[in-house]
Amino acid sequence: MFRILLIEDDMTLCKEIHDRLTSWSYDVYRIKDFNHVMQEFTSVKPDLVIIDIQLPKFDGFHWCRMIRGHSSVPIIFLSSRDHPTDIVMSVQLGADDYIQKPFHFDILVAKIQAILRRVYNYNTENVELKTWRSATIDYQKNTVTNNQGTIELSKNEILILKLLIEHNNKIVSREELIRSLWDDSRFVSDNTLTVNVNRLRKRLKEIGLGGYIETKVGQGYIASEKVQL
Repeated sequence: MFRILLIEDDMTLCKEIHDRLTSWSYDVYRIKDFNHVMQEFTSVKPDLVIIDIQLPKFDGFHWCRMIRGHSSVPIIFLSSRDHPTDIVMSVQLGADDYIQKPFHFDILVAKIQAILRRVYNYNTENVELKTWRSATIDYQKNTVTNNQGTIELSKNEILILKLLIEHNNKIVSREELIRSLWDDSRFVSDNTLTVNVNRLRKRLKEIGLGGYIETKVGQGYIASEKVQL
């Protein structure tokens, strides 16, 4: 049974989400004391976190940062705010999806199922190590290590890297990447993929590998054999 931590201060909505997800056999925990969010996160050890943006004490972006400082657990934002900067900010902080309120509950369930299937099936099926550019990629730990250090990638970032490497210096279209990352691409902004790829490049740059992910305008991306300076 997957554990889901719900960080939402609207008690009516919180109860509805709790009851509905419980009926789908998820083990759902609700934050009741917003002074101790991280303590409850550590205690619950959730498989997925759902966060509202507007919260008491600190907003959802703050808690996303805090969680990302300790864990790569999948995160879904819920918000009544529809400004594009909120969506971009959530992706930049490492969230896996963003759902605008009001939403149809079937969409929330579909996104949860897709993320859990992608993240946890993916990890159990790919426990081997991969060598790329003299770096070791651990698909179970979501890490990339070379002589310049080790970085930990988010689920989306490691999956993008895996798809690009597997295509062996061939272009992977934006459409293929979106379909692989998000099962229901109807609800995904093209800009969301761009933000994820840019985050991946930034992380790889920390260990000298940022120049190997090349954009092919109008086509997609490639794990290039040639460093782009």
